Amino acid sequence: MTTALIIGASRGIGREFVRQLLANKYKVFATARDDESLARLQSEGAQAIRTDVTVPESLAELPWRLDGEQLDLVVYVAGVFESFDGATEPPALTAFDATMHANVLGAMQSIPLLAPLLTPSNGRFVFITSGMGSIAEAESSMGWIYRASKAALNMAVHSASHDYPNIALITMNPGWVQTDMGGSGAPTSVTESVAGMLSVIGKLGLSDSGSFQSYDGRKMAW
Repeated sequence: MTTALIIGASRGIGREFVRQLLANKYKVFATARDDESLARLQSEGAQAIRTDVTVPESLAELPWRLDGEQLDLVVYVAGVFESFDGATEPPALTAFDATMHANVLGAMQSIPLLAPLLTPSNGRFVFITSGMGSIAEAESSMGWIYRASKAALNMAVHSASHDYPNIALITMNPGWVQTDMGGSGAPTSVTESVAGMLSVIGKLGLSDSGSFQSYDGRKMAW
């Protein structure tokens, strides 16, 4: 059975990954922080694990909580968007720290912890980033803390790909999605976004490691 781990599965994109992977007969491990989300994931057929990506000790427990399971796919979805402020306002320390811890530090800490569980299967380790993390495509400074965090995530994953030649490490833009973060006015449904990402993921090989992909099949500019 193909096995996946979704990190940050309590709602939105992460929960939809769980739903679609279960429908495709994957064995799915899924992380969340609160009792209600854990119970819901468990009732839907996932094996739920309490994890807080902003707490290093919590992330460090993940490998042994997986009990030696070999993984084919890991998707790091966890992330926050704390502030829409742009470069006309100094960044608030609390917003900066919260964003960088969830979006960058947690992802970086997860790589050496979980990559060894993917190596035997030549698996794929996918990190949900954003088109807002593309330097080449930036058209404003709106949400500049978030933009900086996703650009940093892109660099972290790209550079880490050189240390793990037997797995594909990818950053992926989900599009502007109708979630709590993206808002109801976003043009892409969460179902469409995740279906697109899974289609792209299914075509990835080791030669794609270190790349910046989009849910619609486009290769993103750094």
